Amino acid sequence: MLLHIPALLNADELAHCRARLRDAQWTDGRETAGVQSAKTKNNLQLPRDSEACRELGEIVLRALGRNALFNSAVLPYRVSPPLFNRYEGGMRFGAHVDNAIRGILAGGIHTRIRTDVSSTLFFSDPDEYDGGELTIHANGNEQAIKLPAGDMILYPTTVLHSVTPVTRGCRLAAFFWSQSMIAEESRRQIMFDLDMQVTSLRERLGDADPAVLSLTNIYHNMMRQWCLL
Repeated sequence: MLLHIPALLNADELAHCRARLRDAQWTDGRETAGVQSAKTKNNLQLPRDSEACRELGEIVLRALGRNALFNSAVLPYRVSPPLFNRYEGGMRFGAHVDNAIRGILAGGIHTRIRTDVSSTLFFSDPDEYDGGELTIHANGNEQAIKLPAGDMILYPTTVLHSVTPVTRGCRLAAFFWSQSMIAEESRRQIMFDLDMQVTSLRERLGDADPAVLSLTNIYHNMMRQWCLL
């Protein structure tokens, strides 16, 4: 599933994050890359243990928690702490695959998550830089993505992806991974489609309508069968 989530951050959150990122201290982005990915990665990144990374990560996580579209599409069980990167002066990230399992520090406890869904949240507007498209490589095709600041793209972690060279300006973004309660991508798509239909019917017919109640019941019974907790 490739899904565009507009305006994940409100105007105040976006302005604050952009200001903090402009003034932040950056390090080599290969710090968080796997052995294979590090060979094609050339960008800058906020240190994971920095105050700025923790503060901005909490803002992003709060925004995710209130976003109905993200929660419907991902059905998140765990979300990795967001990381933040910067591309400029020809920096790029060649085609690569993200690790299936990532270690994270959550609530002071080291744990691991299975990476089912990847997310990129843009902090730079498209007219602020040239290049820097997030490119999804799947089934012999390429899809280039470049969204307004504050918007986010979701895509399956199973696909190859890359970031084209930034030839003008600066591209700022956050990236992170989610472990879904439903591991199988096609099943997540079914649940998302069903939830969207239930939501549409609720708005038109009301919560007490028999069709709404029946479909809601089906949705939750399917969740009971497919969720891995």
